[in-house]
Amino acid sequence: MRHIDDDERRSRLARRHAIAPQHRVADAVAATRAMTVLHATEPPSVHLSVAARSDAEVADVDAALYDDRTLVKQLAMRRTLFVFPRDLLPAAWGSASARVATQEHAKIAKDVVRAGIDDDGAAWLARAEKAVLALLEQGARSTAQIREAVPELAGKVAVGRPDAKWGGEVPIAPRVLTWLGARGLLVRGTNTGHWRLSRARWTPMGEWLGTVPEPLSTDEGYAELVRRWLRTFGPGTTRDISWWLGSTVTAARRALDDLAAVEVSLDGGGTGWVLPDDVDPVPPVGDWAALLPVLDPTTMGWKERGFYLDPEDVPYLFDSNGNAGTTAWWNGRIVGCWVQDDDGVVSVVPRGSLPGAATAALVAECDRLTRWLGGIRITSVYSSRQMKSARLP
Repeated sequence: MRHIDDDERRSRLARRHAIAPQHRVADAVAATRAMTVLHATEPPSVHLSVAARSDAEVADVDAALYDDRTLVKQLAMRRTLFVFPRDLLPAAWGSASARVATQEHAKIAKDVVRAGIDDDGAAWLARAEKAVLALLEQGARSTAQIREAVPELAGKVAVGRPDAKWGGEVPIAPRVLTWLGARGLLVRGTNTGHWRLSRARWTPMGEWLGTVPEPLSTDEGYAELVRRWLRTFGPGTTRDISWWLGSTVTAARRALDDLAAVEVSLDGGGTGWVLPDDVDPVPPVGDWAALLPVLDPTTMGWKERGFYLDPEDVPYLFDSNGNAGTTAWWNGRIVGCWVQDDDGVVSVVPRGSLPGAATAALVAECDRLTRWLGGIRITSVYSSRQMKSARLP
């Protein structure tokens, strides 16, 4: 059995994720393809993930998202919003997104009855869907505009415990729109706000894409997602793949079988998977540094992260729900986070002492990111303990 050690895994990461400066790619689409998808839960992470992997500017990313529409936002794995290359959408619609849509339908229907909005939650959702789609045939709308125009969406439902941070009554309209988005009927279209903010106008998918391809079957969809994941992240364990997909282990194993994935041994005694044409060794990469944003797909790509993240650093760099804050990388390992001062200047907050070469390379990346941001400060609800406790000069 072929053995892929942690050093080679870090070399693969550096090259394939395009985060080693010498392996950056040409544009926003290439940066997204390198990662399979980009996390889009926080709008600025999309632009910052592209900036870490290319010389693309904000306008270039916006053009790919809203003008060329070669990149499209889609709710998919683990009920997370991602930016997809356009050609990968049918795979998600038939598998991960369909799974999320089914789960959301059941939850919303149940909450509609519980809140006293209607005695038949499924029937209410069918009427709400019809009304929303009819409205949007007249033109794209914001969530607030849709809620105002569609009486069915005026209600509120309780989520979580009333005393919990994210508990209490919330409008039902965003949840219905999210469900329609997961099904590929609607898309978060043109953003009417700053690139750091989410001010999307909901748009019918057919209007946005022009031609909407048919979803793949469930098995075909999962197989294509796993194929691209392995090309980006392989080797990965069955647990990594199942977690990333937000699926069952059975679905992950079926996809691996369909792809004829090759099992390899890993440091620590475990085994992982690579594609059949990806067994050959990958040569080492020279010294490199990178700064990645909150929820970057490299940081979040695996469930088992020991080859690039010290377990003792997890409580300082991830929140209690497993969401990653900003990260600073040196030679394939996370060594700290990055923050900004009041003037928008970027600096690294390391978890420990670093060699001089690492410090110099990270300073260069800080200077690059500071120039790219041009004084714009980025805030996040997913700031890690390390980010929050940073003391800047």
